[in-house]
Amino acid sequence: MEIRFRNTAQVPEAAIQTIGNKLMPYLGYLQQIAQDDEYSVAESSINLPFDHTHLEKSLRLKAELGTEKLKYFILIGIGGSNLGAKAIYDALLGYFDPVEPSRYPKLIFLDTTDTKFQNKLTQLLQTVTAEEVIIDVVCKSGKTLETIVNTEIALANNTNLLDRVVITSDPSTALYKKAQTLNIKCLDIPPKVGGRYSVLTTVGLFPLVCIGVDTVALLAGAMEARKSCLSTDILANPAIISAAILYENYQTGKPINDNFFFHSELESLGKWYRQLTGESLGKNKTGITPTVSIGSTDLHSVVQLYLGGKSDKYFTFIWAEKEESSVSVPQHPVFKGILPEIEGKSVKAVRQAIISGVKSAYINKNIPFCEIVLPAITENALGSFMQFKMIETMLLAKLFEVDAFTQPNVEEYKTVTHELLSN
Repeated sequence: MEIRFRNTAQVPEAAIQTIGNKLMPYLGYLQQIAQDDEYSVAESSINLPFDHTHLEKSLRLKAELGTEKLKYFILIGIGGSNLGAKAIYDALLGYFDPVEPSRYPKLIFLDTTDTKFQNKLTQLLQTVTAEEVIIDVVCKSGKTLETIVNTEIALANNTNLLDRVVITSDPSTALYKKAQTLNIKCLDIPPKVGGRYSVLTTVGLFPLVCIGVDTVALLAGAMEARKSCLSTDILANPAIISAAILYENYQTGKPINDNFFFHSELESLGKWYRQLTGESLGKNKTGITPTVSIGSTDLHSVVQLYLGGKSDKYFTFIWAEKEESSVSVPQHPVFKGILPEIEGKSVKAVRQAIISGVKSAYINKNIPFCEIVLPAITENALGSFMQFKMIETMLLAKLFEVDAFTQPNVEEYKTVTHELLSN
């Protein structure tokens, strides 16, 4: 993974060095946490790539529940409980499900309360055999309203599937303890690891191993990123560089960071990062507003706003250099002569031309941006990107002087919701 920022991010290297120097005490703290290799503080999530116990637990349970007949892995969870797994699944497999209807197993995500979806899922569960399904209920707190509602509805007429249910939660929760009394299988989440930082625990690893994702490569990528993101060489540390640029642009009137992914299968990765940034930094009347755009789809929807609207945005372009293969426009297309410049060109060449055109337009408009270039869309690259972004967010929280691991205002709507349901 490479971050490209010189001449486009509008933040001089001297400013990055200055901010990096301010972050050195906190970076030293993170280095000490990495050396201690335990889970005593919230930042301990940086140790997850090196902790094989989460993968081993996931593999053991897969060996117990996974069968050659497995067709549907149903993940019931919301927010940090499902966004990480969905980001990786969609990037590698899920985005292509509509054109690969016969590929199994598939990951199905049940997050919000939606009557139509719940009815259809209930009908699906009544048509499958036990060996064809695993139901993973992921709930760190053990009492997330949407998750518990969805679980009860999914199991209401399918109690025969209880042997195929897994509860993934903090071991101290009432949900975890109740599951144990019912002899339902459980996976634990380290108490100090917050939901939005938990993708490399059993929260993400168990569903991913069950559908065939190379989680060893995923963790290896995260290991590599932790090493580079804890480096004291400021201009070789992507997390410091990115945090410094985001913070400086915020300080100069650009509180919106649009993450422009030039691969449609990475949209869920953008939504994972949106939660990570939004919940971690949006406190004390401050914080960066993260948005997600998809290239080239959104070049035909919101780029007019981006290029011609208010100058309150800083952009991050994310794209991959390599593709598995690339199809080409025929040398003699059906509609020959309509766009002669595309004849014989590969889709990859077209994509690169679009990205270059976008960058040129942004430079001409003096709009700041950086690029994050992945070598390819693989498990290794995704692990590297996600670990980089989690450390970047911790550094940004330090610059904004907020706690990266709480979300106190989220409880405000939850309190009222429970009160209304109690009446």
